[in-house]
Amino acid sequence: MTNNKHQSAVEKANKVIAETKRMGAYMLKPRYHFVPPTGWLNDPNGLIQYNGEYHLFYQYNPYATTWATMHWGHAVSKDLINWHDLPVALAPSETYDDYERGGCFSGSTVEYDGSLYIFYTGTALHDNRVVQTQNLAISDDGVTFSKYCNNPIIEYSGSEANSEDFRDPKVWKHENYWYMVVASCKDNVGKVLLYRSENLTDWEFWKVLAEGNGDLGYMWECPDFFEFDGIYVLTFSVMGSQRHKNVYVTGSFDYDTGNFKSNYMGDLDFGGDFYAPQSFCDERGRRIMIGWADRCALKHEFDKDAPTSEAGWCGSMSIPRTVNVSTDGKLSFKPVDELNLLRGNCTQIHNKMIDESEALPIHAGNGINYEIIATFDLKKCTASAFGFMLRCSEKYKTIVECDVIKSDLVIDRNQSDDFSQGIRHCKLESLQKESVTLHIYVDSYSVEVFTDEGRAVMSCDIFPSEVCRELYIYSKNGSVKCDHLTAWSLNTEFN
Repeated sequence: MTNNKHQSAVEKANKVIAETKRMGAYMLKPRYHFVPPTGWLNDPNGLIQYNGEYHLFYQYNPYATTWATMHWGHAVSKDLINWHDLPVALAPSETYDDYERGGCFSGSTVEYDGSLYIFYTGTALHDNRVVQTQNLAISDDGVTFSKYCNNPIIEYSGSEANSEDFRDPKVWKHENYWYMVVASCKDNVGKVLLYRSENLTDWEFWKVLAEGNGDLGYMWECPDFFEFDGIYVLTFSVMGSQRHKNVYVTGSFDYDTGNFKSNYMGDLDFGGDFYAPQSFCDERGRRIMIGWADRCALKHEFDKDAPTSEAGWCGSMSIPRTVNVSTDGKLSFKPVDELNLLRGNCTQIHNKMIDESEALPIHAGNGINYEIIATFDLKKCTASAFGFMLRCSEKYKTIVECDVIKSDLVIDRNQSDDFSQGIRHCKLESLQKESVTLHIYVDSYSVEVFTDEGRAVMSCDIFPSEVCRELYIYSKNGSVKCDHLTAWSLNTEFN
């Protein structure tokens, strides 16, 4: 199964990485978010725990800090926090995946008989038409992958997909069958197609698992499908919607008929910089999800390169988060426990009234990489809003605010830096109760907020300079009591 063309393409990419790898300014490099060794990163792929290590594959262009011909980058970790780069896993090399504006697109990984099986989308250009197919690569050691000699294993069906919108296979096993969901689009309607196989190489189209009706974008990318205590969850990323970016749908599924009946739809993340998430189950039984922090991909919107491009890299992953499903079908998310190992010195506040007259400064490590857990008493709150000003200097600040009047969580990036812009909102049920707790992670280029017991999450990228280190807690038009607050420095390799 060894393919000399593929190995040559992989070796070429690895040589370029070795020659160009650089960390940029240490103070600006994210400390606990995964970033590529050099070049461009987007979707997480093939998440799996294999031989005791977590494997993260990802969409990757090692040749530039822009999206182009996609490879699969590869890294491993013992703890989901500290990652070790491995050689490139996949590189474009064959007639089914060698388009310069395509390559080896997203997919998933399963273990079978001790080997890793990668399923990925190959993107090619045939007769001036983009053609996407599903393909297979196999590794016996988890490092070196050989493409299957009979690729493609699935070609698009003209009745259910356009040739250029048929991608992102996610594979799992149930009883005697392997199953695969694939994203597709037909007549500007997003669909998720369901396939099944007895041997991982011969696949049959079975069902349209789910499809839109025209009001939820025109393409559903990066589908995922899994089960929690009898509740089935379908997730996908939406192209062409102004209201939704990452959607989950929960309901029931029948493996005998292939019918999925949805009961509830929600958003995975409201922050704007969380896309193409993928999940997997680890050996502890946790369902873990990682997404792409995609603000850097919006360079054309601002007509300028992402700020990290000068340091030779672009793109990062979210922090890993565990997923749970409640009986009403709503998902909740919690940062993985391993992040607690990063906690260093802390600052604490108890029973402190926050008044509108003056913002209260808080010490949080180096002011760049830290974690906050804060609970506010709403029983006697007179403020119209309260929250935090993060990564501040005389000129810049990022605002994380609880709007009591509108019951909204707000992240305002209009003054974060010279690149970011926009205000994000989501409803916050806790603001109608007696207290609200905000769990915030701040890294060099990101803010991630978990609240409402994990039902409301907002992930946003920001790009302030290293001089932006001040942190304040404030209230507007009245006061609010901070019952307790802990701010930890997060000690990582470069601190």
